[in-house]
Amino acid sequence: MKQTHADSLSARIEVSGLVKKYQYQSVLNQLSLTVEDGDLCVLVGANGAGKTTLLRILAGLVRADTGQILLGGVPLRADPGIRKQIGYIGHASLFYNDLNALENLTHYARLYHINPLESTVVESIRSVGLEPHQHKPLRTYSRGMGQRLAIARALLHDPAILLFDEPYTGLDQEGAAFLDDRLRRLQGPSRAILLAAHRPQRLLQIATHIAWLREGKIVQHLPVNRLSEAPELRQYLQETA
Repeated sequence: MKQTHADSLSARIEVSGLVKKYQYQSVLNQLSLTVEDGDLCVLVGANGAGKTTLLRILAGLVRADTGQILLGGVPLRADPGIRKQIGYIGHASLFYNDLNALENLTHYARLYHINPLESTVVESIRSVGLEPHQHKPLRTYSRGMGQRLAIARALLHDPAILLFDEPYTGLDQEGAAFLDDRLRRLQGPSRAILLAAHRPQRLLQIATHIAWLREGKIVQHLPVNRLSEAPELRQYLQETA
């Protein structure tokens, strides 16, 4: 089988000059950002700042007006197969509520042409602690259980690029602690993670970098251990605590 660009994709996100407008209103305005292999970058900004729009563009769900996106050095639109190396968790669950966890993940495993299918799905459910609930329909799941399954779906095909949009929203203490642990284990070589969070304080112990989206641009992007050099960003984080 011929190898595509996506098959050999490295973990790096490069965005330059990104512009997106809705009805002549600029949401993203010449935005540029790079997330390196091994980084876990927290994307912060006020509600409506454009965090969701940026992540949806990177996931290939929305088309930018202008600008360039490289994933592992490959233009996002150059190879349709590149989406196989993206794992995305958005606001919508993207599950069928009358199907159980096994049936939902089997559906996605088939879309990704995963082989072996059955053992991969079973192991994915086990890895997020949902094995006792795998035969229950999704409509009976709590928010935390649904979010665990969303993580399993996003990781099912072992992607190099992970895009999470406010994954802590609605989670109870146990669910948030589970997500903390999962993110720590996901972070490392051969993976780049960009995670949007309106209240990012708990993530400062996990993340490598923080990027501040304001007025359609990344106005600051720096390692978490250099936050002392950015008093305005530190003030913003305190105000959102």
